[in-house]
Amino acid sequence: MMRPMSDFSLDHYLHRIGYSGERTNTLPVLAALQRAHAQAIAFEDLDPWLGRPLSLDAASVERKLVHEGRGGFCFEQNLLFATALRALGFTVLDLAARVGWNLPENATRPRTHRVLLVTIGVTRYLADVGFGGHTLTAPLRLDRRSPQSTPHGPARVQYTDGLYTTQVEIGGEWRELYRFDLQPQLAVDYEMACWYVCHHPASIFRTQLIAARALPDGRLALRDRTLTFYGLDGRVDSQELGTAAELREALQKRFGLSLDGVDGLDAALARCAAGPPG
Repeated sequence: MMRPMSDFSLDHYLHRIGYSGERTNTLPVLAALQRAHAQAIAFEDLDPWLGRPLSLDAASVERKLVHEGRGGFCFEQNLLFATALRALGFTVLDLAARVGWNLPENATRPRTHRVLLVTIGVTRYLADVGFGGHTLTAPLRLDRRSPQSTPHGPARVQYTDGLYTTQVEIGGEWRELYRFDLQPQLAVDYEMACWYVCHHPASIFRTQLIAARALPDGRLALRDRTLTFYGLDGRVDSQELGTAAELREALQKRFGLSLDGVDGLDAALARCAAGPPG
C-alpha cells in the first residue's frame, strides 16, 4: 500500500477542489470529494504532448496540481486523490486497468490506467478521478452489477472470469471504459506504465492535445483544436478553435488551468491551431 507524504497539505488540496465539508472517512464524504475533484482539476496531457518531463512522486504531483494550478492525467490525478483520501483515514488500494474505450471488444491493451479501490467498513468502492472525458464523478460499489447513478449519468461494474469491467451508459448503450483485477500496484508499476504512454510514438498523449473537465451541467472536452460541450440534457455544442490565443484562452478559462511557466506551449498551440480539425 502506498502511503502519503508526511508533509502533504490536506488543507491546500481541499481548498483547490472547493471542498469545505466534513472530514470523515464515510461514503458521503468520498462521493463529495470525487465530484469536487473531477470538477475542479481538469484532465490534461500538456507535459507529454510537449515532451516535458513528468514526475510521479507525491510532492511533485501535489505541487503541480494543487499549488501551480495545473491538471494532469490518471497517474497524477489518482495519486493525488489517493493521498488525500489516506490523509482523511480512508483505506485505499492502488490498482491498474486496461483501457477498452473505443477499442474492439477483443482488443488487449497494457495496464496504462490508474484506478483506486476504497473500502469503507466492509464495502468496496471503485474511485477514479482520472479518465478524461468520462471520468467518474461518483464512487461505484464494486460488488453491485446493476446500474449506479452518478452526477453525470449511469455507470456500472460488471464481473467475469476474475475481471471487473467499468462501463458507462451513453445514448442508451453501455460502453466499456476499462477492465481491471485486484492485484495491488506499486509505485514502480506506475512509473513504467507512465513512461510508456509518455514516450511511445503512437501514444495519444504524445500526438494529441487533450483536456477534459466535468462541469455541474455536463462535460467539456478538447481534442486538438476541437472544443466540445456535452450537456446533461443531451445538448452537444462543438467549435473549432483557429488560433493559439483561442486555445490558450480555452485551457485557462474553460478548463481552469494556470499556464505560467509551461515552456514551448504557445508555439505548440500555434502548430495545433494550424492543423486539421481534431
